[in-house]
Amino acid sequence: MDETRRKEQTRRAVSLVVGRLAANRWMLAAGVAALCVVGAVAGARPAIVAGAVLFLAAAAALAPKRTRGQLRAARAAADGGSLDALSAQNLAAAVSDPLIVFDAAGTAVHVNDAARGAFGAIAPGLSLLMKFRAPEIQSAIERVRKGASEAEVVDYVERVPIERVYRATLTAIGRGTGLYVVIFKDQSETRRIDRMRADFIANASHELRTPLASISGFVETLRGPARNDAAARDHFLQIMQNQTARMARLIDDLLSLSRLEMKPYLPPGALVDVRQIVVSVIDSLSPLARDSGVVIEQDLGEGPAEARGDRDELFQVFENLLENACKYGQSGGRVVVSIERKGGPEPEVAVTIRDFGPGIPEEHIPRVTERFYRVDVDTSRKGTGLGLAIVKHILTRHNARLTIKSTIGEGAAFTVHLPVA
Repeated sequence: MDETRRKEQTRRAVSLVVGRLAANRWMLAAGVAALCVVGAVAGARPAIVAGAVLFLAAAAALAPKRTRGQLRAARAAADGGSLDALSAQNLAAAVSDPLIVFDAAGTAVHVNDAARGAFGAIAPGLSLLMKFRAPEIQSAIERVRKGASEAEVVDYVERVPIERVYRATLTAIGRGTGLYVVIFKDQSETRRIDRMRADFIANASHELRTPLASISGFVETLRGPARNDAAARDHFLQIMQNQTARMARLIDDLLSLSRLEMKPYLPPGALVDVRQIVVSVIDSLSPLARDSGVVIEQDLGEGPAEARGDRDELFQVFENLLENACKYGQSGGRVVVSIERKGGPEPEVAVTIRDFGPGIPEEHIPRVTERFYRVDVDTSRKGTGLGLAIVKHILTRHNARLTIKSTIGEGAAFTVHLPVA
């Protein structure tokens, strides 16, 4: 038994030495060649060269042999990592868009977290043809399963719980795998911006077309029937002047709104005296109030009312609100401007401008800050339809808000809430 064990140990030792020599053969060969060259050049005795060669052989035999796993790890470290080591689940999880892997039968194989958040629970094995009933998606799935040469791109609308528009891209994974992938890119915000831009251009064109058509008609009349009628000429010229002034105001408001939208979204940091700004606005609009038969009453309190903001932009906010109150609340005969300083965990300065005119119907209040939105088209011809949209943009930049309260027949109150800190 001892003899057998000794033979086995000897065999293992020899195998280990041979394995190490084989693993380090290139190093050993390079060392031997170098010694031979050096010995020949230096004229060393053969015995010395032979001894050096034996020493190298012994070192190679004793050097540890690297395992295959160590070799793979070394190669991976040299390559900076390998994609082959990543699983499909890892790759799918790294995609921020909804992603679903499905097989040739059209059933889900893997669903990432973004897809679960967008479309709810999709269990592996669920048929996508049952989950997505839209004809365009079903047709795209069928085409890609039948071996479409190029990726299929279709638009898909998810209508519940809220309407979302996606651009779906379907393609095969590799060749001959029998697996396919569909990725949904959310296009909702892009579509909303495009629709808003188209509506804005249409509304602006309409607003400019009306006064231009009026001026064109009066010019033709003045060049024709009213050529020698001094009274008619003065009347028409006054109307033309009013229309050109309205177009100028509209263009100014459009430019102002454009400048506000181009500004970076950074809340102004300077402290301003809101009370002083409001007093300046009242002084500048006093002639308009007198012409409209409106008395401006003030309840501004004592001392400064400081908040963070841009003085010129806040002046524009209160000027728009007070001008609207004088114009549309004219029948009430008075407008009240008040300032309230609020403490607590979220201190603020609240400026309220209230008129006593006809008021705003409740269903219109959520939309009055939209561009060109009009509660009453006839009475709203006095303005451009952009004033409250400008107010909304400025207050958003100031991290402030606008609240509107109104009762039919009793007037409307617009309150600007400006944070102090």
